[in-house]
Amino acid sequence: MKAKVVWDKDLTFKGTMDSGYEAVMDGNGNAISPMESVLVAVGACSSVDVVDILKKGRFDISHCSCELEAQRAEEPPRVFTSIHAKYIVSGEGLSEKAVARSVQLSAEKYCSVMLMLKDNVDITTSYEIVEKTS
Repeated sequence: MKAKVVWDKDLTFKGTMDSGYEAVMDGNGNAISPMESVLVAVGACSSVDVVDILKKGRFDISHCSCELEAQRAEEPPRVFTSIHAKYIVSGEGLSEKAVARSVQLSAEKYCSVMLMLKDNVDITTSYEIVEKTS
């Protein structure tokens, strides 16, 4: 995997991945900040796992979202000190056991982003199951 980050103007940078995808980041609030992108990456990476695990378990999943809340250190470097990820999952026939297991497996075994941060950031998770209605 390779990427290139190029300064555009002010504190705006454009990152281009070797896949061709681009992302704009900004330190002045004109685009997603680098720290916001890390937080979003935690939710996206882990949500991929949760959905994949539930689908492999043959569950009829129709929605998955991840609400993230992070705390940062007061002084520079303003690293994350804690992150809480709450998954909201809906579908038919989802069991507490299956959703809890998918969240736990993601956080403890599969989510590369969470696992990179785990020694320096207190990461907690929770979930809510919303039964799909016809």
